[in-house]
Amino acid sequence: MDRYILLKIAKDAILSEFDKRIIDRENLIKRYPELLRRGAVFVTIKERESLRGCIGSLIAYRPLIDDLIENAKSSAFNDPRFPPLKREDIDNITIEISLLSPYKRVEYRDKDDLKGKIRPKVDGVVLKLNGYQATFLPQVWEEIEDFELFFSYLCQKAGINPEGCLEAHPQIYTYQVEKVE
Repeated sequence: MDRYILLKIAKDAILSEFDKRIIDRENLIKRYPELLRRGAVFVTIKERESLRGCIGSLIAYRPLIDDLIENAKSSAFNDPRFPPLKREDIDNITIEISLLSPYKRVEYRDKDDLKGKIRPKVDGVVLKLNGYQATFLPQVWEEIEDFELFFSYLCQKAGINPEGCLEAHPQIYTYQVEKVE
């Protein structure tokens, strides 16, 4: 499948909120039947190289086309960290799509063991502890290269005090992404 079509679908999904354009789902599926397979995607929006929205699914539970459309809209209009996009913002944004592999649990003894099992810039990480969870895509390693700092921010994102977070032995899962930009 031409990866460009994924970017077009994401952008059309965002634009449909402004101009009520219709995404011809039936025709897209006819041309690209793989859009019907279950898929998990994150849609990241940047405005002048700064993060402007990032929402996605960790688990493939619906057709790829539906996950892509819903996460593109959510990233643009429902990321609680940012105000919703306005029509005039569209020319200043870039869209990046991350197609996620299924995630796998990492068994580890302690922080040093975990450090040896996580592959920076390759692995996305899901952290779960006491009902809280957060994830960072592999791309986050480009901004936070230090293992300790990466996990400190990930714990904060989950709403967990980073002090002693890894010592509490949270569940850790990893996944990889295929990036489309």
